[in-house]
Formats: sequence, structure tokens, C-alpha cells
Amino acid sequence: MNRALSLPVSCATGSIDQYISSVNRLPMLTEQEEVDFATRLKERGDLNAARQLVMSHLRLVVSIARGYLGYGLPHADLIQEGTVGLMKAVKRFDPARGVRLVTFATHWIKAEIHEFIVRNWRLVKIATTKAQRKLFFNLRRMKRDASTLDRAQVRDIAARLGVKPEEVVEMETRLCGREVPLEYSADDEDEHFAPIAYLPDPHAEPSAVLEEAQCAKLQDEGLREALAGLDARSRDIVERRWLREGETATLHELAAQYGVSAERIRQIEAQAMRKMKVALARAA
Repeated sequence: MNRALSLPVSCATGSIDQYISSVNRLPMLTEQEEVDFATRLKERGDLNAARQLVMSHLRLVVSIARGYLGYGLPHADLIQEGTVGLMKAVKRFDPARGVRLVTFATHWIKAEIHEFIVRNWRLVKIATTKAQRKLFFNLRRMKRDASTLDRAQVRDIAARLGVKPEEVVEMETRLCGREVPLEYSADDEDEHFAPIAYLPDPHAEPSAVLEEAQCAKLQDEGLREALAGLDARSRDIVERRWLREGETATLHELAAQYGVSAERIRQIEAQAMRKMKVALARAA
């Protein structure tokens, strides 16, 4: 018979240690129970089944989150974000694939925690591509000590992680660098030296504002002229495919309207776009 899992009420308002202790006392589901709950969720949308799957794997979230404490973020926040990843995994879990939820959920939990760390560890985003994120989360582990990497170490790490040597150097500099507050604090005697006081606003410079407005005007006029050079059908297809706000028309919808195949609509669209590109180039 399936067991109903629940956390003690005290952990909702208690410390993180109490929460972890409560989570670790929750029993794991057997493989058959896991399949039963997952099937009920997938076939009937049973929210109680989803709850049982999440509760029984909270200890996994705690275990994974503990490995990211070195980034200086609160353990409770890491657990919270990891739990979001666990819930996403439960929603997408398919028991028919023959994989246990603990294996499937690990990826989602780590991905959510990674996203949280990158988003909050520094004000300036330091890892925007998949390779850079891999570098960010592995560089500390791959460094032998706290000293600066030498050239050979940089080349070795770059080769192993599939990034450029200069990216390794830049990431190490950022990881070891000191953060400077953008705005001054209330008790700062040299408040006028805070970066916020002297960083320029590129959008407020008069010539830049005029240039941007003129560029937008030219682009708008050029687009109207390019559309005017198309026949009525081509113009309608381009407008409904690319220039309408809200839901755009599909190839099949336009094909039904004009009594041709979707492939023919695609060809007309491609020809019209090439013609517009030439017209816009002339206008520029």
C-alpha cells in the first residue's frame, strides 16, 4: 500500500537544520511505488501523486545543494531552487522509459541551482554560454591551489573544458576579483566617488539620442518602401508572417487561403524577403 509522506509542521517555521533533519527522515519510495505514483500523475494529473514523488526526493535536493555552499549563497536558497528543479523533473518524468526518478531529477536540480548561482553570485553576469558555465563550475575544482594559474595550467584547463585559454584567464580573474558596490552606502564619506556618480548613461547623450531616432525613422521608411515594391499577395504573406502583432499566420493557414501548397507559400515568402533585402540595402 502506498505511504503518504508529509513534513512535520515545525520545519516550516524552524531552522534549515530542522528542515534537513525532517527531510532525511522521510522514507524513499520503492521502485513500484514510484512507478505507480508517476503513472497516476501522467495519466490522471493526480497532484497528490506528484506531492509524494517530490517529498520522497527532497533529501536528494539537500544533498546536491550542499555541494554548492562554496559560492557564498544561503543554503536555504540553494535548497529552494533545487526543489523547483525537482518539481520540474517530476512534471516531465515518464516511468515508461525505465529510468528511476533519482537519476532523471539530478539533472534538473543541478540545472536550476546553476542558474540561480550564475544569476545571483555577482551583479555582472559571468557565464552566458554552456561552455562558460561549465568553466565557471569546474575552475575552482581544477585549480591545484589558491595561486594564479600558469600558462601550462591555463592551456590544460582550456583543452579539457573546450574553451579558449583567454576565457580561462578572464574567468579566474572574475572569480578572484573584489566586488565594488555600484552605489555608495549611507555612511560613505566619499560618496561622490561611487561608480554610480561617474558612469555615463549612453541613452542620455543628445547626439546618440538624435542618431537613434534618425536611424529608426530611416528603417521604418525603408521597410514601407520595400513592402510597397511587392505584389499584393507577397506583401500580405510577409506582413501576416512577420509584421503582425500577436499571433502570426502559419504557412498552412496562408496556403488554405490562397489555394496553394504550404511549400509554395514558403517559396513566395522567400522570394519576397530577398526582394525586400535588396530594396533595404539600396535605401541604406
